[in-house]
Amino acid sequence: MSSVGTHELLTFFIMVGVFCAGAFFLRLQIGISMMCGALAGVLVGGYLFPLDDLIRHLVEGMFSYLDPILIIATATMFMFSIERSGLLSTLAHWTIRAFRRVPIILLAAITIVIMLPGMLTGSSTAAVLTTGALMAPVLMHMGVPRDKTGAIIAMAALLGMAAPPVNIPALIIGAGVDLPYIGLDLPLLVLTLVPALLCTWALGLPHCWKCSTAGSDADLPRSVAGKYGARLFLPLVLVVVLLVGERLFPGRIALGLPLIFMIGTLTGALTGEKVQLLPVSRDAFRAALPILGILMGVGMFIQAMTLTGARGEVVIQALRLPRGWTGLYPVIGTSLPLFGAVSSFGAASVLGVPFVLSLPTSSSVIIVNTAALSVIASLGDLMPPTALAGLFAAQVVGEPKYLRVLRWCVVPGILIAIMALLAIQHAEFLARYLVFIGGS
Repeated sequence: MSSVGTHELLTFFIMVGVFCAGAFFLRLQIGISMMCGALAGVLVGGYLFPLDDLIRHLVEGMFSYLDPILIIATATMFMFSIERSGLLSTLAHWTIRAFRRVPIILLAAITIVIMLPGMLTGSSTAAVLTTGALMAPVLMHMGVPRDKTGAIIAMAALLGMAAPPVNIPALIIGAGVDLPYIGLDLPLLVLTLVPALLCTWALGLPHCWKCSTAGSDADLPRSVAGKYGARLFLPLVLVVVLLVGERLFPGRIALGLPLIFMIGTLTGALTGEKVQLLPVSRDAFRAALPILGILMGVGMFIQAMTLTGARGEVVIQALRLPRGWTGLYPVIGTSLPLFGAVSSFGAASVLGVPFVLSLPTSSSVIIVNTAALSVIASLGDLMPPTALAGLFAAQVVGEPKYLRVLRWCVVPGILIAIMALLAIQHAEFLARYLVFIGGS
């Protein structure tokens, strides 16, 4: 290895070390820790001066994820709007009533409902604390033990975070390699919905086969459909129609995700329980602010890696690994989730971007690779000591030791990582059937 390459790798490890020290030992916010890592890289790389250039690079990096920031902010507002309008609890009520006597279908419906907030906000925590909290009593009433209920919620929330239409690790990786957020929907749906359903069935069905009811109507989440009728569901229907319309008619419908979510938010304020837009916006931004801060920190970190050459050197080292199960794949399958213990978004930026550049980047193959890497990075939300998905799921079900919840997530997590790596291995084949860009 040349002395230049050694210096760039040293810069990279110093950046990661400063980031981890800030996140773990100083307990700084992830976004602030990422910024500190970026500043350390600039200092070691010798780019601290002139200061106006340094400031320009940091600002450029901060706003390199402006599109994801707008998507997450507006999606969180939409989520809060339909929650306070009564739509979410009504949806949960109807789902349970419709399938309460068929456990296999009920468990599938519960899984999709839990995933929904994560699909819209890109946050597993949002899913756990909203629909996860709604469904936890139902699952336990059906006979699912407390720890397995927590595992079902954690896995559904995590895979909802990785599902379309909003997958933040995929957005981060895509922005890092100049890949538009187009064509990812179907690959992500296959890589998340299928394992989510299989995981819920494996954990829940053994306890539910003899279950004939999910409790009386009094035990169900509150429904306001009788008061507002079909118009209550208009915001969700409108958002789905516009999202699908953008994919099917890209030349005619080009609103963009932020505008679509804003339309849904405004509609939600008029179709159900009274929703005050100003408090909803304030609460939504307060909830989304940690994620938005992470994205700004990630942007600065990637900008510093690019400026110092550390990003290119990491890609070169990844390219030197033998392709396949004896080299690159095990490194991807272990390093992305382990780094995700600090932040799955940080893992997507620091490692996901170099990994996707080290894999074939031709045509639609890069889309499948990006989707698979984003799912593996999302598994970081199961990794101690942070383990956000498992930690909050344990709190929701009242389990004092969150490791009891996480133990049921180990095997599903490993199988999901293997499935994603198989998708990378067969990306060219999958791209023929799962990737659709525009009308091509």
